[in-house]
Formats: sequence, C-alpha cells, structure tokens
Amino acid sequence: MSEKITLDHGSGGRASHELITKLFLRVFDNKILAPMEDSALVQIGHEKIAFSTDSFVVDPIFFPGGNIGDLAVNGTVNDLAMRGARPLYISVAMILEEGFPISDLKKIIWSIQKSAEKAEVEVITGDTKVVPKGKADKIFINTTGIGVLSQNISISATKAMPGDHIILSGTMADHGVTIMCQQEGLGISGNFQSDSAALNHIIQKLLASVPQHIHVLRDPTRGGVATTLNEIAESSKAGIRIREDSLPIRDDVRGACELLGLDPLYLANEGKFLVFVEPSVSEQVLKILRKNPLGRESQIIGHVTEENSGRVLLDSPLGTSRLLDMLHGHPLPRIC
Repeated sequence: MSEKITLDHGSGGRASHELITKLFLRVFDNKILAPMEDSALVQIGHEKIAFSTDSFVVDPIFFPGGNIGDLAVNGTVNDLAMRGARPLYISVAMILEEGFPISDLKKIIWSIQKSAEKAEVEVITGDTKVVPKGKADKIFINTTGIGVLSQNISISATKAMPGDHIILSGTMADHGVTIMCQQEGLGISGNFQSDSAALNHIIQKLLASVPQHIHVLRDPTRGGVATTLNEIAESSKAGIRIREDSLPIRDDVRGACELLGLDPLYLANEGKFLVFVEPSVSEQVLKILRKNPLGRESQIIGHVTEENSGRVLLDSPLGTSRLLDMLHGHPLPRIC
C-alpha cells in the first residue's frame, strides 16, 4: 500500500479495497464489520437492524437528474435495501464552506426532504459544521441510515451459489457519464441524466415474491458493475461469467464512453442493482422488475460458476473471454 492517500483510494476500486482491508479492517476488526457489506446487521432484542453510513462529495453538486441532496438520501436508502432491510430513518450531517449560497442550501434541503418522503424514510437527526472558505468545496454531506429486516431474510455478498443467474436492473453507467460530462464541460450529444433513485420499494416487491431464492443484492456504485462483481466473487469464493451482448447500456452512453476511452463496466450507477437468484425464479424476477419503471430494462447478464473462484470473466459475442478485474485508478473522481 502506498505511503500517502491518493485519489485512487476513493475510487471504489482496488486501491480502496486495499486501504479498507489492510488498514481499517485490521484495526476495527469484529464479526459485524468483517463481511464489509453495504450495511451492517445487528440483533437488538427481537429486532434485526440494518445500519449504514455514507459520505457524499460529488462535484458538481447539481447535475441532470438530481443533486447532492437526493443522491445522499438515495445512496443510504439503497445500502440498507441491498441487505433486504426496510429503511426507516436517516441522519443528515453537513459540512458547509463559508460563503456557500443559502439559496443553494435551500434547494438541497428540499430535495433531501422530497427524496426521503418518496423513499418513506424520515430524517430524524443531524449536524451542521461550517469551515473557512477554501477548507472544503461548497458542501459535503454524511448520512446514516437505519432499517429493519424480517428474521427470515438472509442476503449477503457471501451467498452467491454456482448456477445462480445474475440480473442487472437496468442500463449501466448513466450516472458516471453524466457526472463526467458535467465535470469536464463536454459538449457530447446525448440525453445524459443521472439514474439516482431509491430502490427500496422495488426490492421489497422482490422479497415479497421470492424471498428465499434471492442470494445477493448489490448496487454497483463507485467502481461500477465490474468492481462490484469482483467483490461478490471474492466474498462468495465463486466464479462469475457475464455476457457482453447482454449488458444493457444506452446508445448515447455507449457512444460517450467510446469517445472518452472509458469502459462502462467501471462507471458509477446510482439507481441500479445486481440480483443473484436461483435459475428457477429468474424469469419471475425479471417480470417483477420490468413492471416497475426502475427495472424496465432489466436483463440476465450472466451466471455463477464453480470454476475460476474469485474471478469475473466477460464472454464476447465472438467466443472469446477476458478477465475483468476491479477498477484501477480514478477515471471519475468525486462521483458520489
């Protein structure tokens, strides 16, 4: 591991993974933290609680499809939903830079409230700090979420099973390309818009229908689909194969990635999720997802194998295969 923190350490890729496992996890190691899931599960009395925290430093703070406020709510709600929890409450803490416009703060606060209402969660506590001009960049937000689980729900990145079908709930890289175009002021033609959305309601519909057949849920945010699949393969000690011609991606997003030399498999998503299910229910899961606007473009993109434990392979239409590793570097800094 390098001697100093670099932007790579915040990419959600290989450097982030090494920082967490070789430093944080070794110091804070305990049985609740060790699985390194999107949210921690704790038993309090008769209740199983999901608990998650996240920080948001996206640049720019306003972008097509949302802003840092609704992104913060949706991201935290989704971290809870990916364990099968029903989100209930969130906290919101803000670090504001001196000189930040009150008018912008009002827009962000209202978007937080609207997003919380839509996700059916309540903001019940928070904190505010102001730092001198130049000591932050406009506004940073930290959110913490609490949700409850049914006792019979057991979903984890460690539970991918050979034969599982892997479903992606919609098109890849929408958020990443949108933020890239905004950051760089690129005049690429296309209707680019963040996919930021709370996924808890669509997840609850799945759990109401096939709760025991869903093994893994993960939202591929920083590091994209490829990095998230690698994390699951490593955690489950299983192999994963995905089909290139099954990956859903918008034409304008694909064109932008080709123009910029970026791989959409490694770009961030903020309103999509991966679900690993038993093959017997994969078509049923697709039907449920496609009835919802957030899952209309769902596709089966691959399956879990016994071979190539801990690795992810991409099969091309030409019959060739290549290894997909975790993200290296930071193509899109401050994406969330």
